[in-house]
Amino acid sequence: MPHTLASLVNHTALKLTVLAGEERLDVPVRWAHASELIDPVPYMEGGELLLITALKLDAEDAEATRRYVRRVAEAGVVGLGFAVGVNYEGVPEALVEAAREQGLPLLGVPRRTPFIAISKAVSAAVAADQYRAVTAGFEAQRELTRAALSAEGPAELLARLAAHLDGWAALYDASGAVVAAAPGWAARRAARLTDDVGRLRERPAPASSVVSDTDGDDRVELQSLGTGRRARGVLAVGTGAPLGTAERYAVHSAVALLTLTTERSRALQDAEQRLGAAVLKMLLAGEPDHARAVAGRLYGGLLDAPFRVVVAEPVAGEGQGSTVSAGAGATRGLDGLADAMDSAAARTGEAVLAVPDGDRLIVLVADGGAAADACAAYAAEAEARAGAQPRARGRAGRAEAGHGEGVAVGLSAPTGPTAAANAYRQAEQALSVARRRGRALVEHEDVAAGSVLPLLADDAVRAFADGLLRALREHDEKGRGDLVASLRAWLARHGQWDAAAADLGVHRHTLRYRMRRVEEILGRSLDDADVRMELWLALKATSGAPGE
Repeated sequence: MPHTLASLVNHTALKLTVLAGEERLDVPVRWAHASELIDPVPYMEGGELLLITALKLDAEDAEATRRYVRRVAEAGVVGLGFAVGVNYEGVPEALVEAAREQGLPLLGVPRRTPFIAISKAVSAAVAADQYRAVTAGFEAQRELTRAALSAEGPAELLARLAAHLDGWAALYDASGAVVAAAPGWAARRAARLTDDVGRLRERPAPASSVVSDTDGDDRVELQSLGTGRRARGVLAVGTGAPLGTAERYAVHSAVALLTLTTERSRALQDAEQRLGAAVLKMLLAGEPDHARAVAGRLYGGLLDAPFRVVVAEPVAGEGQGSTVSAGAGATRGLDGLADAMDSAAARTGEAVLAVPDGDRLIVLVADGGAAADACAAYAAEAEARAGAQPRARGRAGRAEAGHGEGVAVGLSAPTGPTAAANAYRQAEQALSVARRRGRALVEHEDVAAGSVLPLLADDAVRAFADGLLRALREHDEKGRGDLVASLRAWLARHGQWDAAAADLGVHRHTLRYRMRRVEEILGRSLDDADVRMELWLALKATSGAPGE
């Protein structure tokens, strides 16, 4: 424990006496310093015992003494040591009264006790305290290392660390979720800090921050784990007071051990990722048997049950439409999605096959599993956050607002190894729809069960439609008839002349004449089903409200 004024007073060789400030003798002493300057404050750091003989100070002048004592007390000096019998035979009453007014301890130093003896005593105590702290830190390091190597691993390490700090500790994974806490009640407290953890994870590792628990008296320190661009996890420690030297050693040791654990896990994940890439390549090449053989025990279970294919990619920022971009915000969105699925799968013990493919991420997840649920939840949260923000103007703004976290996801229908290539195409189609609609996630079932008309919003489709109908519109603009409206009515009535003519309010012979003019202008026959289909879709693509 730190050296205090009380321990100096109890030092039998020094024979110090307490003249004022008896109630504050438990204050730690950082150093002992002798100075006869009228204003020693510029040379003080705080925490010192200031030793004086009042060589230049008129200690019997009440006002001058009061100013001197007030100034050194405000500078953080923890006590005054006055040499009795050097410049004054006794201790001036003005000095005693000034010390009492400030609540500053005043110690009488007998003539036979040199100031150097007090400085040596403080120095020896500080050195001993530092030695104890270093020794305790090394012992904590050994204890935490044994815990990290135990069967419980990080959980046991957190328990030992919390006991050493007389506080609590929690570990967050790469997605910001609490994966372990000690003692058990700390998990709820740690969960309240997820926003602070998220902000720390945005900074390159290593990084740290100190936060206050608004619902308690804890001082919480957050330390990121990892050595790469992104934090692989975060350690939180909560204590009732700032960390001392020994506690700081323990926290640094825990950070190093947990970082080593996460980086080692990352190396294993990289090896698994290379294996997963080989399995995925064989599945998409139509070689399910070879894929099973390579998958082995690592991914074999995933291939034995229905799985889904996820294709995700980052999306551009505002003003770039649906163009793919690898900007920082988009990359964070894709990383966040991967972390969410990995963390969910790790908690349930299910396998996830994730393979980066350029700016894309391809993932095989168990149908109905935790990873698939985490993917859907991540997308839903992103869209909810985007919905709470002001909408940007234009199509590009709508796309960015909808994607929220800068990611678009396509999800296939449940499938098996023999149909993996088809599932991949389904996921790509769903991804394309997600980009067009400004959605964070679209499932293939939604595409198949929905309407094709929203897909007509694509610029290329609109350009084709405008080109196909341009001649008819130019004809109508010259006042030669209403061919576009007549064509729309006739197609809507499936070529029924009387019904379409009635909708237009014209004679059926007039409508027949107009349809012949449509054929002449376009150079196409309306008897051709493909021509009728193209014209109908062109009308829908260029109408003000698709689907009406």
